[in-house]
Amino acid sequence: MPEWWTYGLSDFLLFSPRTYYRMLELHNEAVWPVQILTLGLGLTILGLLRRPTSGQSRIVSTIVAGLWAWVAWSFFLTRYATINWAAAYFAVLFSIEALLFIWIGIVGGRLRYHVSRKAAGGPGIALLVLGLVIYPVLAPLLGRPWRQTEIFGVFPDPTVIATAGLLLLANGPPRGGLLIVPLLWCGVTGATLWAMGSAEAIVAPMAALLAVAVATRARTSVA
Repeated sequence: MPEWWTYGLSDFLLFSPRTYYRMLELHNEAVWPVQILTLGLGLTILGLLRRPTSGQSRIVSTIVAGLWAWVAWSFFLTRYATINWAAAYFAVLFSIEALLFIWIGIVGGRLRYHVSRKAAGGPGIALLVLGLVIYPVLAPLLGRPWRQTEIFGVFPDPTVIATAGLLLLANGPPRGGLLIVPLLWCGVTGATLWAMGSAEAIVAPMAALLAVAVATRARTSVA
């Protein structure tokens, strides 16, 4: 029996890269044309950021909560669970994040999103654009078919990255707690993609590091 230190990340994969990317294709086909709706909701969020009001913030939180719940059910439980038994646990994490947005952002109204000239403003918008615009085109840029494109609100990675950016634009202590699940997922997906030898493996972890650095700096400056 090989010693435990001889194992690599790829030894713990429950599926092949081909199976994983085929799963992405099947999911895109199954939910079409929901991708158009979720992209539209993402653009709606960008538009709403121009007017930082209580009503605007509740609408944004409602959109985000709904999309996280949708990804939990449609992607993790319905699709990813067919190749990975851990998908059910990921679905629980995403459902918890959706509930937190409902409780903190909608019921409590404790989140205010706005674009500012402060340190968090630029990185926040950058992560939003990465999740909404850039991540979806990574598949064709890396030589994979458009059918494997991962869209905000349909797949977890762009949804998490865009949410992290949105939270950097939010005021108040609650955003720190809301960042926990996105950061955890960035680590999980980064490790999974790295084990598969995927070129985009670095994207989510780098987004997480940026979010942590900016949030920590913002908290320190306030203190």
